[in-house]
Amino acid sequence: MNFWDTITGNDLTREYKGFEVRAAALPEDHRAAWEQIKAHLFLYGSFTGRNLMPILDAALALLETTAADGQSAGEVLGDDIPGFCAALAGGAGARTYRDRWREQLNRNVATKLSRLGG
Repeated sequence: MNFWDTITGNDLTREYKGFEVRAAALPEDHRAAWEQIKAHLFLYGSFTGRNLMPILDAALALLETTAADGQSAGEVLGDDIPGFCAALAGGAGARTYRDRWREQLNRNVATKLSRLGG
């Protein structure tokens, strides 16, 4: 990966397009599960989303493997796709971007208030 690709995100775009090509070969129920997984995992992404690429790759590999084994997406993922995504992202207590922004806002407010009171 060269510097320009890292700065512009071209490497992520190529990798993501590769995921979509792989997902297009999946059966319909697996493709629907893939769309839900993407939607729920993006909550756990960093500013660039670079941290999600290995997680998305692993989730897609799981769907590909189960499709090849003849299992349905529901058999593998169950009914709780948001819970599955939280587990993939680091457990039930995984922080979303909203949590990180809320923490940052709280720190900034606390800093400003301490300066006013001091």
